[in-house]
Amino acid sequence: MMITVQRADERLHTRIDWLDSWHSFSFGSHYHPDHVNHGLLLVNNDDRVAPSGGFGTHSHRDMEIVTWVLEGRLEHRDSQGNHGILYPGLAQRMSAGTGIAHSEYNASDTEPVHFIQMWVRPDTAGIAPGYEQRDLNDSLAEGGLRVIASGKNHPGAIHINQRDAEFSVARLAAGESVTIPADAHVHVFVARGTGRFDPLSSDAYDVAAGGGSRLLNVAAGDGSRLLNVAAGGGSRLLNVAARGGSRLLNVAAGGGSRLLNVAAGDGSRLLNVAAGDGIRLTGHGESRFTATTSAEILVWATA
Repeated sequence: MMITVQRADERLHTRIDWLDSWHSFSFGSHYHPDHVNHGLLLVNNDDRVAPSGGFGTHSHRDMEIVTWVLEGRLEHRDSQGNHGILYPGLAQRMSAGTGIAHSEYNASDTEPVHFIQMWVRPDTAGIAPGYEQRDLNDSLAEGGLRVIASGKNHPGAIHINQRDAEFSVARLAAGESVTIPADAHVHVFVARGTGRFDPLSSDAYDVAAGGGSRLLNVAAGDGSRLLNVAAGGGSRLLNVAARGGSRLLNVAAGGGSRLLNVAAGDGSRLLNVAAGDGIRLTGHGESRFTATTSAEILVWATA
């Protein structure tokens, strides 16, 4: 099992006069070999658009595009005649299929809009373009992790044309927890707030944090058989403590990590995360996210 932590400031970044965009994966002119995709998830863009600013008409093909607004309002128009104003809690899916052109503009001339746009490949190329939007605020108010978009026919969710993917959201008060589902590839993105992530496993697992990570706290409980932790080169501080029955603890530090704390023995395996951080799970069982402040997390589970 592998856990990869991408801190907010390790993402790729586009900044122009009307747009401040952070890319979890390679996008446009930005490329990083370690950040190309995670499972079927190809794009996770964290966009802030200035008042009246926006993306002019542009085209897509063979892509399922899900947009989730965190603050403000986003206006959508496309070549299929669809028009909508997106706001927090309103999920939108656009299926590009054989080809669609659309524009996205901040609907306000006084307030910025903040949204996350996510792309997955469809399971079938060359389908007809499509569009769906649905207000899911009532579902979110019920608490827990709610399925927002799915190719698995989840009741109440918008449909995506990818049978091996589902997208869920949780809005949490401080102290509330949710269980993160198991799948071949799971991407947990902290959209707002702070929290703790717990892998919930005493089996062997690896944790990797790239260069520039400011804080990674990892702990393995008494029964943990194997914990491997690696941080990219030049780490200034590395604290390691093992006690109470842990069989093996391997720790390697290398380039750019500012602080890495590793402890074994207290029964906890926690990662502290904050807005903009992403956690990529590969071949992992269930895990848990606990909010330490009011928080919102976005979770993709894919093949």
